[in-house]
Amino acid sequence: MTEAGAAGPGLVVGLGNPGPKYADTRHNVGFAVVELLADRAGARFRPHKGIADVAEGRLGAGRVVLAKPRSYMNVSGGPVSNVVRYFKTPPTELIVVHDDLDLPFGTIRLKRGGGEGGHNGLRSISQSLGTRDYLRARFGIGRPPGRMDPADFVLRRFSGTERTEADLAVQLCADAVEALLSDGLEPAQNRFHALTS
Repeated sequence: MTEAGAAGPGLVVGLGNPGPKYADTRHNVGFAVVELLADRAGARFRPHKGIADVAEGRLGAGRVVLAKPRSYMNVSGGPVSNVVRYFKTPPTELIVVHDDLDLPFGTIRLKRGGGEGGHNGLRSISQSLGTRDYLRARFGIGRPPGRMDPADFVLRRFSGTERTEADLAVQLCADAVEALLSDGLEPAQNRFHALTS
């Protein structure tokens, strides 16, 4: 990955569902991570063409654009591809932050491309961009207990005992995204995968 600022700003999209009904749910950890990054960058989110909220600032030595689609998770692709085109970001340089049922709670993993693992937000983005070859920051939320439907589980809020660990994982994921922007994929993987193995 090129350094943010070398050919334009880095672009980080956090996935989630809009509105207070979905705030602080497992499915919205992507929003939480980009909101923390905006705080670190001293940037404020503003409406962008009615399809996303966008914040622009600096992280480290590079410019960064942070975005939260205003659409529901399952149709994130349209807003994301619009933001990618507007900021002239190659899809291969896009970083998408999202929840992941297949990773243990609090685990952070960075990768490029691959399948969507049943994540409808990622599927929508891949279809709209015409490629799966974008970067992902995967935030583990664990599997649902018992026979709970995964669709219900991802829309649940963290329990009181999980909240502290979730907040720490959000900070760690934000750190990992900053490393991804500044150092590239392999160095960031080497550093952060060892922390939550």
